[in-house]
Amino acid sequence: MDAKPRRIGAYEVSILHDGVFEAPLDVLIHASGEAARDEAIARWGKPKVSIVVNCFVLKGADGITLVDAGTGPSWGAAMGHVPAAMAAAGIAPEDVARVLITHLHGDHALGLFDGDCARFPHAEIIVPEADFGFFGDEANRAATPERKQGGFAIAASLKKHYAGRIRSLSGEAHPGITLVPLPGHTFGHSGYLIQGDGESLLLWGDAVHLSDLQASVPEIGFVYDFDAATALASRRAMLERAEREGWLVCGGHIEGFRRVLRKGAGYELAPA
Repeated sequence: MDAKPRRIGAYEVSILHDGVFEAPLDVLIHASGEAARDEAIARWGKPKVSIVVNCFVLKGADGITLVDAGTGPSWGAAMGHVPAAMAAAGIAPEDVARVLITHLHGDHALGLFDGDCARFPHAEIIVPEADFGFFGDEANRAATPERKQGGFAIAASLKKHYAGRIRSLSGEAHPGITLVPLPGHTFGHSGYLIQGDGESLLLWGDAVHLSDLQASVPEIGFVYDFDAATALASRRAMLERAEREGWLVCGGHIEGFRRVLRKGAGYELAPA
């Protein structure tokens, strides 16, 4: 586990560290074009993209809930460490009552599978309705660029290995946890808002990948975004709302729990 657990409403929330994803800078895009992208990257000053891969464990009176599941063994030795982190925390796959998936990308959903079987034998899998509907319909594959087609195989594996235990939704995911649509990165990409009396926590999936770049320059996106303009609109609205509401935030690629603060024309993700 990574970072100190936080008590949010009915849940103790901990970050599970799956590994580190690295990629060249050419995976980054900018809404205003290549020159604006190059200028932002030069100011940022990093030689490559290097981001953590997280998922989350929520402990409550109704059992163990995961938000996302990591990569499993599919993405090499640098990742796939969630099972070991769970074991170190005394959590067996059989203990997991439900898994809330933010979107059907491999670094969030391939950890649901252990070879050719379900990793979590008793868990209900909760998936955003729009994402499962899109990737669960093979008719959409032909119109999807090849490098963005991975969700179709994941949806098919879900149907095979978790038959009868899949719930797609667009509202309350579980008591005290509400799905928040954040489309653009995928068709139905979503976050989950965990509501507490004193403070609430938004786990925003991949709405922001780079905490020290995309918060200050929301126009930066990734080539992995299905619809970059929609992803940008979701990111801007989410940052503005999180700052206004005073939510704690974290996501699939953010280190530690953060708060969103206004800074100049953009925002800053300050450690909580």
